[in-house]
Amino acid sequence: MIRLDKLLSDAGVASRRELKTILKSGAVTVNGRIVTDGAVKLDPAADQVRFRGEAVEGPRRIVLMLHKPAGFVTSTEDPRDRTVMELIPESYRRQSLVPVGRLDKETEGLLLFTNDGDLAHRLISPKQGVEKRYYAKHEGTAGEADVRAFAAGLELRDGTRCLPAVLRPLGAGESEITVTEGKYHQVRRMMSARGLHVRYLRRESEGLLRLENLPLGEVRELSEEEIVLLYNIHKGQN
Repeated sequence: MIRLDKLLSDAGVASRRELKTILKSGAVTVNGRIVTDGAVKLDPAADQVRFRGEAVEGPRRIVLMLHKPAGFVTSTEDPRDRTVMELIPESYRRQSLVPVGRLDKETEGLLLFTNDGDLAHRLISPKQGVEKRYYAKHEGTAGEADVRAFAAGLELRDGTRCLPAVLRPLGAGESEITVTEGKYHQVRRMMSARGLHVRYLRRESEGLLRLENLPLGEVRELSEEEIVLLYNIHKGQN
């Protein structure tokens, strides 16, 4: 069972505040009868809800990709900092979207949002082995010893053990890093453990998804085909 106002809000009809006026206007019916009380509970599978004559379905699955800029924390709310939710259009925020994993405040790049809890778990779980690739500008130059250390699984300064990862040096002060887990500030801490302190970090891809030409600060909704690829991502990447 679900409250009528929650069903309408999750379906993107309007915000909870706007729904009070909409319901009072008689624009919503349940099984052919006008209902003005948003607290009424119903069964989405059995009860037919209509808004201005059009059927209202349950919330559709949505996955958004954001090219996150620096200066925003990955959280749904924060008392001090601006959050990535401010970068999501209001129409999508009504769909109960949450960030998938985290990018720290100063890290840019690909960040996903979804209202599909199962998909979010698949992408975050280290057991699924979903590859996240980063581009870093850093102090010093990475060498073969650093590459081998990443491949063996680094131990961080606090004793945290990381899964094997890929470090690909790109020249003086630049590297590409691929990890399959998301520990707190992991890439920055891994690089620091090798004396390669990060000055700039951007997530370029997650599994088969890439930022490509998505402008900084912009979002786009993934197609159903792309979502299916995400579900099957652990079966074979790149």
